[in-house]
Amino acid sequence: MTTPETRRALVPALLLAALAASLAQTIVIAALPTLGRDLDASPTAVTWVLTAFMLSSSVATPIAGRLGDMFGYRRIMLVCLGCFTAGTLVCALGVRSLGLLVAGRALQGVAGGVFPLAFGIVRATLPATRLRGIVALLSAMFGIGGSVGMVVAGPVVDGPGTAWLFWGTLVLAVAALACAVILPAGSPAGAGRVDLPGAALLSGALVCLLLAVSQGRSWGWGSAAVIGLFAGTAALATAFVLVELRTAGPLVDVRLMRRRSPATTNLATLVVGAAMFGVITLIPRFVQTPAAAGYGFGASATQAGLVMVPVALVMLVAGPFAARLGGRVGSQVPLRIGAVCAAVSFVLLAVAHGHLADFYVAGVIIGAGYGLAFASIGNLVIESSPAEQTGVATGVNTIVRTVGGAVGAQIAAAVLAASASGPAPAETGYTTGFAAFAVLAVAALAVAATIRRPV
Repeated sequence: MTTPETRRALVPALLLAALAASLAQTIVIAALPTLGRDLDASPTAVTWVLTAFMLSSSVATPIAGRLGDMFGYRRIMLVCLGCFTAGTLVCALGVRSLGLLVAGRALQGVAGGVFPLAFGIVRATLPATRLRGIVALLSAMFGIGGSVGMVVAGPVVDGPGTAWLFWGTLVLAVAALACAVILPAGSPAGAGRVDLPGAALLSGALVCLLLAVSQGRSWGWGSAAVIGLFAGTAALATAFVLVELRTAGPLVDVRLMRRRSPATTNLATLVVGAAMFGVITLIPRFVQTPAAAGYGFGASATQAGLVMVPVALVMLVAGPFAARLGGRVGSQVPLRIGAVCAAVSFVLLAVAHGHLADFYVAGVIIGAGYGLAFASIGNLVIESSPAEQTGVATGVNTIVRTVGGAVGAQIAAAVLAASASGPAPAETGYTTGFAAFAVLAVAALAVAATIRRPV
């Protein structure tokens, strides 16, 4: 039985774990150029510091969610956070070795499993009256932690150095692991064997897809390697679906995932994730462009991080508001409002980006859009899935969000590359990018309009 003291500590413990995991994913983005110089590594090689985390997370997330459903969420949470802590230590000690850094980041990526496990714990432990608000806050924490990672990375890189990106994260990792010990053990849904063929096929499909998306620009979209990876994705995904349909205890209930509500929610997640992450990768690069290019502000990494502060702060407020609004009119409504906010903010950036104030104003609206959209998505996923499949359903949605983010980042990179005629992209590249992501946000709104409130 869960004691009142445990319940009071439960939410802060889960929020800390979610913050640490999401912060770790983005904290290296601003440091990649510095790491490349320190390690004498090419831009393509040093990108593996980000790619390794993403690939590992994509594999671990749905598997951790399913294992949590079967064997208990706390047990698997401790494993994920233990791997995260060990990987962070490897990164901190091996920051002068690209091989160790990539290995540590791959181990860190197991923390992706924290999100579905956290959703499973709150659904199994908290009363229904609190569930919506906590799910919304946990969902928003994915974006809040990512924004915080981008905010703090600049001052750390400009100050004590890149190693402290990992020493600081290690403090969070150890604290999250210590707090996770007090989480309720829960009652596993139990029985059955781990679907190893399904896990292997899904892992292979995700690795092929994310590797192709993340490396497509550097390897060449028409290269044999990238085309082969996309073909491998299709083959493995097809095999995965066929195996899951014939398995008594599947890793992912494909029949459930293809029902209208889960399918449209995941599609909305993919599109809005691509739009949001694409713009968030454009903004720091724009403000750091030297004014000699005819635009930009020559901002340092620290100043570029400060531009992201309004995004993180407003998300923190928008998440709980989305829960209250969703409780009254349905979670699909704040998702739609979030998509509208995203479209409006991206249009503003497309037409007005001559002053830093333009980015602060847009950041407030982006934060509202991100917080409303993803807080409501978490509740939509839970509302459309059986309690015993909470972990795997939210794990699949988390992976869809990761894929969307990777796609958005590559769209941003491709648009800028197409506009480049010198050392820096042309200003029109950014204008086109902001406008393109506004169109994606409108597409997300169209998908969200098809989601109906559960009865």
